[in-house]
Amino acid sequence: MPVQNSNSDRALSRKQRLQEKQRRQLAVVDTVDKAEAKVRKAEVEVAVAVAEAVQVFGGIQEASEGLDMPIQTVQRFLGMAQDEAASAANVVESVGGS
Repeated sequence: MPVQNSNSDRALSRKQRLQEKQRRQLAVVDTVDKAEAKVRKAEVEVAVAVAEAVQVFGGIQEASEGLDMPIQTVQRFLGMAQDEAASAANVVESVGGS
């Protein structure tokens, strides 16, 4: 019987090692997901600030010069701000419509 006990111990040990490896992998995935959410939130905040800058400066070209940011970057942030505003409007509409 000692052979079976040894195999059982090894199998349990292997199972525990695999579970620990999976736990670490899931922890890494969770950390990456949280970091991506923070990056997305920061990008949206910058997009809103850029949209406000476009209004303050009076146009995309002027905001690009005032912010020392390429026009394409200003336009990308404007698109993000518009998408975010549309998304927020959809949420408000679906909550209000219920």
